[in-house]
Amino acid sequence: MLHVNGETIELDNEGYLLDPAAWNPEVAQALANSLSIDMTDEHWFVVNHVRQHYEQTGCIREARHLLKAMRHEYGKEKATRKYLYRLFPWGYGQMACKIAGMRKPLKLLLDL
Repeated sequence: MLHVNGETIELDNEGYLLDPAAWNPEVAQALANSLSIDMTDEHWFVVNHVRQHYEQTGCIREARHLLKAMRHEYGKEKATRKYLYRLFPWGYGQMACKIAGMRKPLKLLLDL
């Protein structure tokens, strides 16, 4: 369980939200804190991009598509798997998707 602004948010046994609709930026910050991630603009770009894609499609964005969006926003030097792993050292699916309020990704292909 995660406690944010007086509310209790249900998590699975690995810390992913059971209900993605319970997500908001304060929940994201609490999840990031639990993972020892200091959220920068680049972190928020990734999290918001993942979240927006999920809200539009009901699916989690694969990392390769995220890297294309990062290339457009930050240039090719930051649009690499290596940079994404610097932001989220345990992996895109394990950290970024968790902070974005997704359920645990079923496909490991998210972490190309």
